[in-house]
Amino acid sequence: MLSKRTVIGLVVGTAIIAIGGYSLLSHIGTITINEDFTVGVGDSMSYTIPAPSSTPQHMKIVGDTFDLKLQSPADGLQIPNTSYKKELSLDWVHLEDGETRIQIQNTGESELSITGKLIRSSDPIWFTFDLMVITSGMVIIGFSMGFTLRKPKGF
Repeated sequence: MLSKRTVIGLVVGTAIIAIGGYSLLSHIGTITINEDFTVGVGDSMSYTIPAPSSTPQHMKIVGDTFDLKLQSPADGLQIPNTSYKKELSLDWVHLEDGETRIQIQNTGESELSITGKLIRSSDPIWFTFDLMVITSGMVIIGFSMGFTLRKPKGF
């Protein structure tokens, strides 16, 4: 028969393994990110979007005036440092695996509003993190099983 501590350890360890397994499955493949943020007056921001080939990207920038520079891998969308007014809508596709680099400088009198639907590849560090969570669940189960061992007579 299992002790109370063993049952609690089994439940907690199984829950941690399930959470790690779900997270591992969700980090496989591409990740869709819906961006919505602002850039203050005079501020700049840069973006790096690592993505596999054939992934569509969309970004919309609304503001007074701003400068934009975009470089996509291979022969994808290439925009040299150019000034824009009011609104800009960008749609492009990654033609090969690689990173798109975007630099935006707010040169206007109001904040920039940047919204987008970006599809990026998963960061490999999450795979390692998920495996560590699963391993910690196994360790908890292992320690909790130690509570069911009976000591032989004389110890």
